[in-house]
Amino acid sequence: MGKVKVGIIGLGSWGSCHLEAYATMPQVEVVALCDMNGERVRSLAERFGVPHVYTDSAEMLARDDIQLVNIATFENNHFEPAVRALDSGKHVLVEKPVSTKLSEAEGMKEAAERNGKFIFPGHLLRFEPRYAEIYQAIQSERIGTPHSMFFKRGRTKAMFTTYKRIHTVYELTVHDLDLAIWYAGSRVTKVKSYGKKVNDTTVPDILWTSLEFANGVIATLHSNWMTPDEAGIVMNDAVEIIGTNGTAQFENSGSNLQLWDATGRKSPDYFIHQAFQASSTGALRDQLSYICNCVASGNAPTYTSFADAVHGIEVAEAIVKSFESGQEILL
Repeated sequence: MGKVKVGIIGLGSWGSCHLEAYATMPQVEVVALCDMNGERVRSLAERFGVPHVYTDSAEMLARDDIQLVNIATFENNHFEPAVRALDSGKHVLVEKPVSTKLSEAEGMKEAAERNGKFIFPGHLLRFEPRYAEIYQAIQSERIGTPHSMFFKRGRTKAMFTTYKRIHTVYELTVHDLDLAIWYAGSRVTKVKSYGKKVNDTTVPDILWTSLEFANGVIATLHSNWMTPDEAGIVMNDAVEIIGTNGTAQFENSGSNLQLWDATGRKSPDYFIHQAFQASSTGALRDQLSYICNCVASGNAPTYTSFADAVHGIEVAEAIVKSFESGQEILL
C-alpha cells in the first residue's frame, strides 16, 4: 500500500505535535498544512519539508491528493472544515472535543455516513498504555464488569489562563467522559454536576460530576485547574475502577521522571507525546498509526468510536446544564 497522504488544519501547540508524530511515520506523507498564522505555518512547512501551505482551509480541502484531514483547530471551529472535508471525499480526524455543540457533533457523524468516509475522534487516552490496560482488564474479566468508577484530571493554574476560553467540561472532563463511556460500555442516563469558580467569573476551575449509566454503573469525574505552577507537575491525574472481580487504579503525579534544577522541580509526562532524535513515542503516535492503518486498509475503526464521542458531547451539555441549574439532568 502507498503512503497515506495527510493534510493538517490547525498548527498550534497540539497540532504541531501531530505534525511531529506524522513526520516519524514511514507510512505517512504530510502534503499540506493550514493555519491562520501564515508565518507559523510556513516555518513548520520548511522545518518538516511539507510542500504546500495554506491560510484558508477551503483552499487546502480543494486538493484531490489528500486522504486524511487532521483537524486541530480551536474547539469551536471543527464543524465547518470537518464537513467540508468529508463532502470532498476525505477521511477526517477531529481533535477533542469534537465540538462544543451536540448538533454539530451529530452533523459530522451524518456527513461521514453520507459520504461513506471515516471520522475519528481524537480521544488518544484509549491508546495510553495504562488506560488501555484497564480496558483490557475489564474485557478479559480480570477486574470484570465495572460498578464504580472515579476519574481525576488536574492541571495548573497557568494553563487555565489559556483554556478558560471554554467550559472545563469540554477541555478537561471530555477525556474522562470518553473513558467512562468506553469502560462502562453503556450510555449515561443521569447527570448531576457541581463546581466552583475560584479564579474566574465565567467557567468553573473546579468541576465534579456524578454519572449513572443505563447498565447501573456509577461514575464520579473530577476536573480542576488548581495545581500550583510551582509544583512542577503538568498532569495530576488519577483513576480507580472497581469491578466485580477486582480493582484497577493509578495516579501519575508522583510516578514520572523528576527533574530538579535551579528553577525548581519539573515532572514531565512522556506517555502522551515525546519527540526524540527524529522519532516520536507515545499515545499520540499510536493513535495516528491506528487511524492511518484504517485509512490505508479501508477497514472501519472499531477501537475508536465517533458515536461514543457524540454521546460524550450530549453528556457534556447535560453537565453544563446541571452545573448552571443545580438540578439533576435525565438523558
